[in-house]
Amino acid sequence: MALAAVTAALALGLMGACGGGEHSDAKEAAGEAPATPPPAASSATPSPAAPSIAATPRPDLTGIGANDGKVLTRGELDRAVLADGDVSGFRSGPMDAPPPGGETADRSECLPLTAVLNGKPEPLGKAVAYRQLVGPEDDRPAVSEFLTTHGVRDASTLLNRVRAAVTACADGFTASGGDGPSKYTGVKPLSPVKAGDDALAYQLTGDFEGDPVPLVFHLVRVGGTVATFYTANFENGATPQMPPALLAAQAAKLT
Repeated sequence: MALAAVTAALALGLMGACGGGEHSDAKEAAGEAPATPPPAASSATPSPAAPSIAATPRPDLTGIGANDGKVLTRGELDRAVLADGDVSGFRSGPMDAPPPGGETADRSECLPLTAVLNGKPEPLGKAVAYRQLVGPEDDRPAVSEFLTTHGVRDASTLLNRVRAAVTACADGFTASGGDGPSKYTGVKPLSPVKAGDDALAYQLTGDFEGDPVPLVFHLVRVGGTVATFYTANFENGATPQMPPALLAAQAAKLT
């Protein structure tokens, strides 16, 4: 896994999940400035693979009506994306859009995976909103979210392409872009959270100087809108946990 891939992951708001350490040192040695942690991120490094906290969605969440298939505007996405207080203990903050470019898989069947990794799932959304979510345990877990609106046909195509790529690329692949090639040693499906009209989850494991870096993605479709949640473990190779309350709350706000 090239430094470019690690930098891209951190740019999506995951510095709170990795806690710096030797990977930040490696970036400095390569002449790069370490990524800036999200606001108020703690320097403590509890394992992101620990069981999820008992978070719960706010009971009075109001949906925006995306389940009827309409293509939401950017303003509607901003109102629908998770905000402070929507899930107990979690704060929501702004997150910059990913930089142009990104990684490209060397195998066509794996391109949907690098598109999601780049923060630009395909077919491309007609509007998008990015957020960083941090939990109550020293600002952990740290989760990146992006909402993309497509219309039902393209949103369904997006999930079906990613689902097919998880199967086709199970043995891993390499990708190019940024400072050099990246190596992903495997892709495996995970149990999705039951939310929305369709959902999938998977782990993409990168290789960083011989160390496994698990990246976990959960996608939920509500009508023509797709919510993508993304977290990582740069510490010990264990699968990071995604709090299901985040996905349930986001589906409720879209419905």
